[in-house]
Amino acid sequence: MFRMYFLIGALLLAFSAAAQDSAGVPAVPVGTNYVWTEVVSGFDNPLYVTHAGDGSGRLFVVEQTGYVLVVADGDYLFDPFLDVSGLLSDDVFQGGYTERGLLGLAFAPDYANSGVFYISHTDEFGNNVIARYRVSADDPNRADDSSREIIYQAQQLFYDHNGGHIAFGPDGYLYISIGDGGSLGDNPGVTSQNLTLPLGKMMRIDVRAPQGDFPYTIPPDNPFVGLADALPEIWAYGLRNPWRFSFDRLTGDLYIGDVGQMEYEEIDFEPAGSPGGVNYGWFLMEGLHPYRGTEDMASQFTPPIVEYPHIVGCSVTGGYVYRGAQLPELSGVYFFGDYCNGRTWSLFRDSEGRWKVQPFTETGKVISSFGEDEAGELIMVDYKGGIYRLERAQ
Repeated sequence: MFRMYFLIGALLLAFSAAAQDSAGVPAVPVGTNYVWTEVVSGFDNPLYVTHAGDGSGRLFVVEQTGYVLVVADGDYLFDPFLDVSGLLSDDVFQGGYTERGLLGLAFAPDYANSGVFYISHTDEFGNNVIARYRVSADDPNRADDSSREIIYQAQQLFYDHNGGHIAFGPDGYLYISIGDGGSLGDNPGVTSQNLTLPLGKMMRIDVRAPQGDFPYTIPPDNPFVGLADALPEIWAYGLRNPWRFSFDRLTGDLYIGDVGQMEYEEIDFEPAGSPGGVNYGWFLMEGLHPYRGTEDMASQFTPPIVEYPHIVGCSVTGGYVYRGAQLPELSGVYFFGDYCNGRTWSLFRDSEGRWKVQPFTETGKVISSFGEDEAGELIMVDYKGGIYRLERAQ
């Protein structure tokens, strides 16, 4: 254990960032001071948890098998909020390993008034789909199935690396992460570096303003607007399988957990106010290291703020910056984990603006996601069926 932690410390603290005021530097979190307390369990392959932002305090749990379930008053409601199981491919239900299914959920910032929300899933052919729904006019714990409208689709070339997370940024636009399409080493068409394809990208669209029969518009400040041979929806590229991204609800900074190939996992970062167009390097770089590229190519890409080798973990799960009220000493600390071994880490900047990462907890869980409740408290999702909240140890 000590060897692993020493290695991750040596490898992850190499980057510097713009200096910040030392008054805003959080204390180093000590994992033994905190526990992950079960909120509710009994879910079937849960992949995500979020809230509606409507003041209800409810949590919404996304199950890979196509259900969204409501958690209220410490338990989940038997009847699902939404059921799209009939829209998924058969492999989601066959008990083997698959990355397909219902993958993401995002409530519109004005959900309390509009009742609009969005889901991300793969369809019967394995392609990425973003769809819009409205809540039922008769039941706040039930979606209106008839309101379904497909907003965006991306054809996938293989069976994995779907990405599939969606979230609204502080600018009100919908951000969509899409994986590179799978296969070993991003083989099919160098997808992540190909700007004519949505694979291996972060997309950014305006779903508030349909244009004629088109269900969204392109933000005018997207980095590739007006450029030939580039999709105008692209915000960032050079990603492999971005598994969960989040915006700091205070600063607007963007953090991305990008799952690596055979050797390195990484956390990517984009500060608030970025003009976009960032290239994170895959498939030419894996973390800080050449994959099919060369050492002298590294300067062409934006490096991760964190990487760790596969002796430490094998599949990163991106997390959130803590902005809750119950653990004020953790404010400004980003937490992330590893799907394979259940470890979590804390990440923050020191007084000189350098990124610092520390081991946090050994959960023993299969960490499929993190989330926030409406108050900003940190939630962890265990793929084996449980939802946990970070709390102070007694």
